[in-house]
Amino acid sequence: MQSLLRDNTERAQYMKISMGSWAFSFGPYADLPIPLSQVATRLAAAGYDGIELGGFFPHLTLDRYPDSASRAELRRFLSDLGLGVSGYTADFTEVNPTAAGKKERYIDLFRRQLEVARDVGSPTLRVDSGAAPGSLSERDYQDAFSRLAETWNACAQYAQADGIKMVWEFEPAFIFNKPSEILALHQRVNHPAFKILFDTAHAYMASVAGARQQGQKETLPGGISELLKMLDGRIGGIHLVDSDGTLYGDETSTHLPLGEGVVPFRSLIPQLLELPEVDWWCTDLSFWPSAWDMVESSLASVRDMIRAAGSKRVR
Repeated sequence: MQSLLRDNTERAQYMKISMGSWAFSFGPYADLPIPLSQVATRLAAAGYDGIELGGFFPHLTLDRYPDSASRAELRRFLSDLGLGVSGYTADFTEVNPTAAGKKERYIDLFRRQLEVARDVGSPTLRVDSGAAPGSLSERDYQDAFSRLAETWNACAQYAQADGIKMVWEFEPAFIFNKPSEILALHQRVNHPAFKILFDTAHAYMASVAGARQQGQKETLPGGISELLKMLDGRIGGIHLVDSDGTLYGDETSTHLPLGEGVVPFRSLIPQLLELPEVDWWCTDLSFWPSAWDMVESSLASVRDMIRAAGSKRVR
């Protein structure tokens, strides 16, 4: 309860800003990843409020942090730097939650990842729908929708028990990325601990570009703003990133530094600032080759956007 009261007080004062650690562990950095301790130290020195932890080698993996003691040590390290944890993007690639017969195995993995989130003090645990667009027939596609909703509802019950939000990041790399599907899946899971992670680049690709959507393409006349309104009350996390409307590796959204793409942040930022239950914005430079050189400028860009919106919710 004290933590909740503290979060509400901080929300009234300023928006907390973090950066995703995964930007420095895969993509262009996969061959020479930057250690988590070095990433965290750099973010703290730059003035970030926190870090969003990626569960990919060599960062917060189940192998490198196998027990509560090792995770508690990481939590103390981050706290000593003055960093909070805005979220945990776990690695679920070993189990496809839409595949038949995988429910129990996925739930087991989810519960293990949930323990990690709890031990490091993360308020959220990020998930995705697993299967690639075009990998299923239309009949299997509908069956997969039902299986996924059932599995995620069961997972959300465990998340709720631990006081953690389960957040689904829709994106072109995975099925159910049409605006209507995003809304329908959230409604079908139907659990208060299950929310949507709104990545602004993915949102552009879903609502404007209609990228990698199974069947007939679906876009929205009002673009990202309309999608945000559709999902009112359903969002539990924000990844703030720009887009040029293209795909990275013909798979997922190209992530550009803020201000270098076509996402209409001038109109979008005021909407994002009004979202309930969202106190963190995470900057996400996934697959960007010069992400390490943009740590400080990314933070400055977010703060400038908040100020330009006329908000006082900025340090």
